[in-house]
Amino acid sequence: MIKRLWKVFILVALGWVGGVAASPEGLLRDFDGAPHQLEEYTGKGKWLVAIIWASDCHICDKEMPSYEAFHRQHAAKDAEVLGISLDGEERQLDAEQFIEDHGMSFTNLIAEPAPLMGYYAMLTGSSFVGTPTLLLYDPQGRLRAAQAGAVPVKVIEDYIASHSSQSAGS
Repeated sequence: MIKRLWKVFILVALGWVGGVAASPEGLLRDFDGAPHQLEEYTGKGKWLVAIIWASDCHICDKEMPSYEAFHRQHAAKDAEVLGISLDGEERQLDAEQFIEDHGMSFTNLIAEPAPLMGYYAMLTGSSFVGTPTLLLYDPQGRLRAAQAGAVPVKVIEDYIASHSSQSAGS
């Protein structure tokens, strides 16, 4: 009972509202230092593919071109990509270079590793494993899937196609 009450307290304290956990103030920022919240990007009538990446992640390096292509193909219609760098302030220049090297046209934010990992665990109920990690939000802003490791774009497209009618009605 105490454990359950503690979990409820944590969820309330971190801003669990209507099934969406508000990201803690200051967790995410843009590359100019302005604070942002994940909720600014969710629930906008499109699917959101949030990719947590790091500039020294070899899998991120290999997979980012396909996520960029996905964003370019879908942004005007049904889905967008949001990048979240796990590089933190200490490695911001490395993250900026990674964005430039990969021609990433989608919005990218940056976060300190430990707080972001904690937020991920609170959102998903699972420990953060590593980068890349994908969070998939439906058009209403509900977290529908979380997956560590490379997720092929075809899998994302198939998931969106098979869940779009369910998402619209819920």
